[in-house]
Amino acid sequence: MNLASVRIITDDLDRLVVFYEKVTGVSAKRPAPVFAEFVLPSCTLAIGHSQTVHLFGAGSARAADNHTVIIEFRVHDVDAEYARLKPLVDEWVQEPATMPWGNRSILFRDPDGNLVNLFAPVTEEALERFSGRL
Repeated sequence: MNLASVRIITDDLDRLVVFYEKVTGVSAKRPAPVFAEFVLPSCTLAIGHSQTVHLFGAGSARAADNHTVIIEFRVHDVDAEYARLKPLVDEWVQEPATMPWGNRSILFRDPDGNLVNLFAPVTEEALERFSGRL
């Protein structure tokens, strides 16, 4: 089994698409006006307008109501990403810090309030744990 994608449901698709285009540096693919995808080497980040929710069954997802998931991107230089994104991000949860498990990390909220973590393994143990992964 391979993780194919993570999907965010939003009431403002265009706002989130623009935000994640700036964060990832990747242009979104828009196969439908209510859906966008960021196809990355390791996974796809999908964003669907709340109008798409009924296709999966009523009440299956609510826009801007995530309190349990962190969307994580592995980057080369966390501190450089922090400097680049500082003007774009309205809510920083954590400035650059090295976590007990060996990753350097920044944590912020996207415009819908979803948590986003940019991280890089920096300790020998963390680098080993991520060897062979994209």
